[in-house]
Amino acid sequence: MNRIGIGYDLHRLVPDRPLILGGVRIPFPLGLEGHSDADVLLHAIMDALLGAAARKDLGHHFPPGDERYRDISSLVLLEEVRRIIAAEGYRVINVDAVLIAQEPRLAPYIEAMVANIAAALGISPGAVSVKATSTEGVGACGRQEAMAAQAVVLISHGEGD
Repeated sequence: MNRIGIGYDLHRLVPDRPLILGGVRIPFPLGLEGHSDADVLLHAIMDALLGAAARKDLGHHFPPGDERYRDISSLVLLEEVRRIIAAEGYRVINVDAVLIAQEPRLAPYIEAMVANIAAALGISPGAVSVKATSTEGVGACGRQEAMAAQAVVLISHGEGD
């Protein structure tokens, strides 16, 4: 049985924080505000995976007030989400995600993001798509007040598909 999940995340851009997207540290004067590393791309993917498996949301599993998760790498959390859904008998088939940011230009980092996501989920890089888009200067992302990400995932339960 196949199941589809969607995820969305948005974090405010702030000074004095590293910008980490897809587990890649990107040189930029602003970073994303959050309890963990605030990696919006991985947060959207994790919410999509948890939703597809009907396992609640990211905040349920990793509460933002829990000090165990302060500044934690979202790649570590993504591996844990993989374990959570695997315990329910699910495996990841593919991930399709889009980053929404006016700046910086993200194309040079996409391949490394894909490799990180694929490794954390135990799937082929060919099963992971990451794209980036700007909002043409419109909205919080366009004004560089925030970055966002959306993700769609397909998971499968059982051996035969």
